[in-house]
Amino acid sequence: MEPILGTNVITQVGILVNDIEKTSAEYAKFFGVPQPELFITGVPEEAQTEYLGKPSNARARQAFFKVGPNVDIELIEPDHEPSTWRHDLDQNGEGFHHIAFVVNGMKKYNDVLNVAGMPLLQKGEYPGGRYAYHDANDSLKLILELLEND
Repeated sequence: MEPILGTNVITQVGILVNDIEKTSAEYAKFFGVPQPELFITGVPEEAQTEYLGKPSNARARQAFFKVGPNVDIELIEPDHEPSTWRHDLDQNGEGFHHIAFVVNGMKKYNDVLNVAGMPLLQKGEYPGGRYAYHDANDSLKLILELLEND
């Protein structure tokens, strides 16, 4: 049987946090590594973020920890603009947000997930690619992120 996304390799685990500096320091200490550089998602003109089908100015601060040859833990501290990050942090508090897969053919897999009952929550662009979050809570009990790199 073929995996629905053409892959079954998880590339990222996303975790929502209120204080990225503090949480990043704790992860660095836990893993015994230097604290990683913090990034901020692109400005609205670059990111072209859409949340629930509407443009959003949402941005987030991020830190990435390499925890395997192909897996990162992504810490995400969202701003207060509408986004899946802000919604889930407000609703559920800090903690797990998503697992991510790299795909080739974002539009195709967005359609596949929508048909499978996993609607698109948020999408946007980043330098060198794009992302999409899908609500898979009913079936898989989580949010799926698709990443497509150019």
